[in-house]
Parts: sequence; structure tokens; C-alpha cells
Amino acid sequence: MSEAVTRTVTTPPGLLASLDPLLREWLPRQRWFAGKGRPVTGFALVTATELLPPSAKLGLYHLLVRAHQPLLPGHGGQEQPGDCYQLLIGVREALPPRLAPALIGHVTQGPLAGRTVYEALHDARPADLLLEALRTRARIGGLRFERDPDQEIRSGLVPRLMTAEQSNSSVVYGDTFILKLLRRIVPGINPDLELPLSLAREGCPRVPPPTAWMVADAEGAAASAPAQPYVLGVLQPFVQGATDGWELALRELAKGEDFVAEARALGRATAEVHTALARALPTVTLGHSQLRSLVAGMTERLEAAVHAVPALRPYAAGLRSAYSAVDELAAEGSTWTAQRVHGDLHLGQCLRSPAGDWSLIDFEGEPARPLAERRMPQPAVRDVAGMLRSFDYAARSVDPPQPEWAGHCRAAYCSGYAEAAGRDPRTDPVLLRAYETDKAVYEVVYEARHRPEWLPVPMAAVRRLAAPDPT
Repeated sequence: MSEAVTRTVTTPPGLLASLDPLLREWLPRQRWFAGKGRPVTGFALVTATELLPPSAKLGLYHLLVRAHQPLLPGHGGQEQPGDCYQLLIGVREALPPRLAPALIGHVTQGPLAGRTVYEALHDARPADLLLEALRTRARIGGLRFERDPDQEIRSGLVPRLMTAEQSNSSVVYGDTFILKLLRRIVPGINPDLELPLSLAREGCPRVPPPTAWMVADAEGAAASAPAQPYVLGVLQPFVQGATDGWELALRELAKGEDFVAEARALGRATAEVHTALARALPTVTLGHSQLRSLVAGMTERLEAAVHAVPALRPYAAGLRSAYSAVDELAAEGSTWTAQRVHGDLHLGQCLRSPAGDWSLIDFEGEPARPLAERRMPQPAVRDVAGMLRSFDYAARSVDPPQPEWAGHCRAAYCSGYAEAAGRDPRTDPVLLRAYETDKAVYEVVYEARHRPEWLPVPMAAVRRLAAPDPT
């Protein structure tokens, strides 16, 4: 077993100030930047670690920076601290042509004046360094690279950056590992590491087990209340030749094939993960007070959505009834079990191997939600509702739409879930309808803001869910 490597580092003063004007232009253009629509007015440095000292050929810095942005109109016009982002900044005298797409800019002041800086994940050497640090369990400044002691990492694996648009960044090493680097960073236990580790201890084969992970120590913590570390990235086995569920579903739709067998198998896989999570982590019972809070949150989101998207107004009363039905059952004494769940389950979060086995990935939850909320136990039907909405999206992304295809998939998914869990989500129609309604309302707001041409997809669900008999 490799011995842990510890290295102290120094970072030149003025580093962030020299990068500031370049990052203000570059950061908002990134797919994973969460503050779109508001200018970046400055940065605060959370941590800075020199991974490679800048030489004539290559330097490398790991930064956690907090972007300052003005509040939206109606909030006083003041700036807020903003989100914290993980950056890997490469430094060269000049970029070779192969790295042109990674360019951030040319530094004109400070310790890097005269150098070119770029997104280092596009470069093989920095990507190699990350894997080697994980393999040797290195400690570099405030960065800690941890590894499961029972798993080995072979050196010399060729890295490649995945170019698909996503809210984080992923590097594949050979056909052996995939390193997911989180971009928007919050302190605390991240479910994208916590839940796969818990499932690995339970021996659940439906989720690739973490092989290694990156953590940054929080600085400036008081001894009486130590700050929680930042989880930066997770290395997991790469499922070679796998197809994600969204691409597979669209392929079958294009061929005019049904997806029933795959939907049933995916339902079984989801139930197996839920069952393992319920064994591995505590469950709770939701009584009237907890359910009243749940309903209040859903209702509040609906009211905000109706204000933002006037097309929802004719359906508001019917949608609200989906939530009040839950409150009425709770007032009569009904309770529900809550457990840890995936939190953002859809077809794109599922992989099918060439052998036909399904895996669930990306347990981060909805990144826009607070971390404490993402780690709360919730009814398992929340995940089910997310997948049902995903079948609907796939069926309505083709021309002409295929709602019958979605209906068959939804039924097969629930049947497969029942086969593995011993309970059918459709036997809990009130809570399932409430969660599906909440998801559809979220989708309406998202599409209205970002993809207006997709708005008819969730609006079709809204019309169905607002009807007196949504089935």
C-alpha cells in the first residue's frame, strides 16, 4: 500500500487579484456557473493551493473562490457573498493549439503577469496529478486526497475530459475510473460521497462504490465550533460501454420501440437502492406537523411559480388541491416513512451496462437546494415522481409526442419497483401526485426561464395533475 504523501505549499500574494478581471469574464460563461443573469463584481478567496509551481512550461493552482454578485431587483440592490466555486487554473507561457478551447486569458499584472492561464482539466498533466494524488493519499496544503484502503489505483491511466454539458466536471481515466469534480462547493457532508459510501457498505451493486475522494479543510474555524470540510470530488469505477437512460430512451423512441422491459428493470434497481439506503441510514416517521411543513413548502413554490409564469394561473386551484389532499390525510392521522433518497432522480442519472444492468449515479441532489435540506430523509416516492416525470419528458421530446409510450413506461417502472420493494408506489396516490405536481411546477418555471420552446412539456403534465381525477 502506498504511503501518504504530505507537502506544504506557498501561494504567491496577489494571485486572486491578478486573475480577477479574467475570471469575471470567463466564469459566467461556464455551464456549471449558477449565478447566470447577474454580473460578477468581485471574488473572495476561500482557499488557494499551489499544486505545481509555475515554471517555464507549466504551473497549476487549485482555488476555491466565492463570487460576489448583486442581488436581484427588489432585494435592496446589495451584493451577496455568492456561491463558492472550485477552479483548477493552469499556467503556461503560451497555450499549444490543442488547449485553445481551455483559454481563460492572458495575465497582465501580479505574480503571473505575462503568463497565460487556462482551465487545467483539459490538460493531461494536471489530470494525471490529481489521480496520482488520490493514489498516494497525498496531503498538499489544505487539500486531502483520501482513498478506500481496500481499493488500488493503477498509475499511467490516460485521462480525458468529458465534454457533455453538466453541472460539474468529469475526467475519465482509461476505461477504469471516472473522477467527478464538484464545481459549486459548500461545506459539510456531501450526499454524492455519503450515500454511495453507505451503499457500498451495504453491498448494493446498483451504485458504483467510491474508490477515492478529494477534501479541502476549512480555514479560520474556531476551536469550539470547527468548520466542516469541503468535499471536492469523488473517484468511482467507470462503467465501460454504459448508456445513460435518457439517451437510451430517445434511441428507442426514434426506432418506434417500446421501453417497457427497461423501465421495469429500472424500477427494480431504484427499489433496491431505496431498500439499501433504508438499511444503511436512519428512517423517520412523518406526522401531521412534518407533513404540514412539507405541504407549506410545496404551496409556497406553487404561488411563486404562478407569479412568475402566468400560464399556470388557470390550473393553480387544481394543483393546490394535490397538496391539500396530503394535509387532509395527515390531519386524519396518516403518517409516512421518510428515508434518505437520491433527490434528483431522472433518466439521465441512470446508466445501463452492456450486460443490461442498471446503475444509479450522481447522488448530489438538486444543487440549488441547501445541503441540509438535501440530506434530510424524505418519502421514497419523491424519487419515483422524478422518474415518472422523466418518462413524460422523453415521450414529449419527439415529434409527434408519444404520451402512450410514457404511460406504458410509468406503469412498468412502478411494477418493477413493487417487485423489488414489496410495495407499489401507485398504492400511495395522494403523496405521489403531490410530489409529481411539485416537480412539474418546478419544470414550468425552469423551462419558462431557460427553454421556452420546452414549456409545453410540463404544461401538459400540469393540465393532467390539476384535473379532479389526475389518473
